[in-house]
Amino acid sequence: MPLQGKTAIVTGGAQGIGRAIAERLAQAGADVAVADLDPSRSRETVAAVEKLGRKALNVKVNVADAGDAKVMADQVLQAWGKIDILVNNAGITRDGLLLRMKEEDWNLVLQVNLNGTFNCTKAVLQAMTKQRYGRIVNIASIVGAMGNAGQANYAASKAAVIGFTKTVGREYASRNVTVNAVAPGFIDTAMTHGLPVDVKDALQKQIPLGRLGTPADIAAAVQFLVSEDAAYITGHVLHVNGGMLMA
Repeated sequence: MPLQGKTAIVTGGAQGIGRAIAERLAQAGADVAVADLDPSRSRETVAAVEKLGRKALNVKVNVADAGDAKVMADQVLQAWGKIDILVNNAGITRDGLLLRMKEEDWNLVLQVNLNGTFNCTKAVLQAMTKQRYGRIVNIASIVGAMGNAGQANYAASKAAVIGFTKTVGREYASRNVTVNAVAPGFIDTAMTHGLPVDVKDALQKQIPLGRLGTPADIAAAVQFLVSEDAAYITGHVLHVNGGMLMA
């Protein structure tokens, strides 16, 4: 188990990509704090982690609130004494063409996707720098690199997460804290289940590997970046998109 003895926080861990990441880290030996806005949705993920023989915490957090993020980190430190891994996965969409986009939808997406990443990263950094070890992975998106009509707010937030990742990676490399990002392409989750069949077909035609990604594809990339195999990688954006964007 390459992550034996490590502790991890996964935000947005109740479902989809977040749940897949939590379970993958647990399979690799990590104890996992499943952090989500609604703890009742996290119970299945927590149970899955515990079924794998690892410890789990069900943590309520609004990542857009800096105070909440600090409470989350303090809760994990009190329970386990350290934080080795943070996966900033929590994110939302509020799609619409720019001229029709409401200001509150722009602000909300930035508050959760970008401010949330800032808040949670800041909340764990002191513990990581003190122990001179940390692995942070931010979940970005293909649209943060290439844009997407109807997603100006989401694309802007994810492009900003990429810039944030590179900057924090530079700032804390000397403390043995690596900071990387995974940029998923179009993944088969609840977000894409509602797409019409013709839209899905059109998407798949743009993907050289001919299929949507799975949450497991993203979880595997995250596990690599938090492992010792990636100890010499920081400030990197790992694109997992089936070849749709070859960056």
